[in-house]
Amino acid sequence: MNKVELAKIKEKALEEHIPIIMDDTLDVIAKILIEKRPEKILEIGTAVGYSAICFSEYLKENGRIDTIERDEEREEEARENIKKVGVENKIKLYEGDAVEILPTLDEKYDVVFIDAAKGKYPFFLEQALRMLKDDGIILADNILYKGYVMSDYNKHKQRTAVTHLRQYIKEITENPELETEILEVGDGLAISRNRVIKKGSK
Repeated sequence: MNKVELAKIKEKALEEHIPIIMDDTLDVIAKILIEKRPEKILEIGTAVGYSAICFSEYLKENGRIDTIERDEEREEEARENIKKVGVENKIKLYEGDAVEILPTLDEKYDVVFIDAAKGKYPFFLEQALRMLKDDGIILADNILYKGYVMSDYNKHKQRTAVTHLRQYIKEITENPELETEILEVGDGLAISRNRVIKKGSK
């Protein structure tokens, strides 16, 4: 992996105010991925490809990341960035709306990373659970959304996003098949681990 190019991608994204994964969030996820050594990761929301490129370093040999981006311009930039860093053999990019693409996928993933339209998080969760391996992990970024989610914030502009993020949190914390923790890193990170229930175990 070309780390010099990766640093340039990060710098450009920050200059252009393109939302990319925050350093402290990436540090937490990197530790999870090092421990997990995933074979397949699904990313919902590519942006310019920065997070997918970072995650690709922790894949098992011959592992793959499937990532979805609906913005045509960003998808093109992501494709170029992935090539510049030299990880195009590890990342498969889908261009289009995740709402339409996800139901067409029939894979099993070790890790699902959600970082796209806030109002669609409950739908993304439903799809992630469908494709998650028995011992898989779902990571949802920006889950606290500038602190609005845990406050009594109710301004019309962000109301839909906040409502759906609260619904997402309710679903992951109440689902008996998931073990969830919510960390106040970056803009909030939800980590939901699929509980493996083996036959004969207590």
